[in-house]
Amino acid sequence: MILVVPAARQAALRHKLDAVAIDIAKDLAPNGVLRASINLGNPVLAQGTPAAPTGITVDIAREIATRLDVPVEFVCFDAARKSYEAMMDGQADICFLARVPVREEEIAFTAPYVVIEGVFAVPQGSAIAAVADVDRPGVRVGVKRGSAYDLFLSRTLQHATVVRGDDGANVFRTDGLEVAAGIRQPMTEYVNTHPELRLIEDRFMQIQQAVGIVKTKHAETAGFLRDLVEDLKASGFVADSLRRANQSAAAVAPPA
Repeated sequence: MILVVPAARQAALRHKLDAVAIDIAKDLAPNGVLRASINLGNPVLAQGTPAAPTGITVDIAREIATRLDVPVEFVCFDAARKSYEAMMDGQADICFLARVPVREEEIAFTAPYVVIEGVFAVPQGSAIAAVADVDRPGVRVGVKRGSAYDLFLSRTLQHATVVRGDDGANVFRTDGLEVAAGIRQPMTEYVNTHPELRLIEDRFMQIQQAVGIVKTKHAETAGFLRDLVEDLKASGFVADSLRRANQSAAAVAPPA
């Protein structure tokens, strides 16, 4: 049996859907422009320059703006903590950050759209051979201040010491630390150009990257973003964006 919806009913449904989208657009982009906080410090998520950013986060922000029929503006930073602070200071309307407990206190996140890994690097002659060897007295781990892996290691390490800097690999090198922590893809490239180092292949954490808004936004807005992320994963949008950015090694997150 084919159900035929009368034209008047179809028009009413479209009007209702349009009204909902307008309300969401007003809530998410009250100034009429969707301001997206982009972290150029994570090369898996964003590439390019502040004037011309590219990558999966830029593509998702554009898609959100397109569906809500508003223009998009990119507010770019070189670190996740700065992207987070921009959200909390009202400089941005949406962010693309890893889901970690301390951020979830203030930000309503979607399910993750992509999953990346945190790994360690050590000097070639180091006795550290596995992830479990890192958490020992006297071991200092260099991290990028405010990164997802900084927050994770600061919460979970019981014996090793976290040393923060503008870049985990840089503070590892300049301070002569025992371990560097970072995201697998850039850490692999770093080790490949520094033969005196080696990568510990097993991950120490899985980093779930998601879209976030401040919790003061309406429940309908959060629901719209959750549904959109699931649609972008299922349709192949996320996988295609990662491929075009030469980041296919990053895994598309499973359905929520």
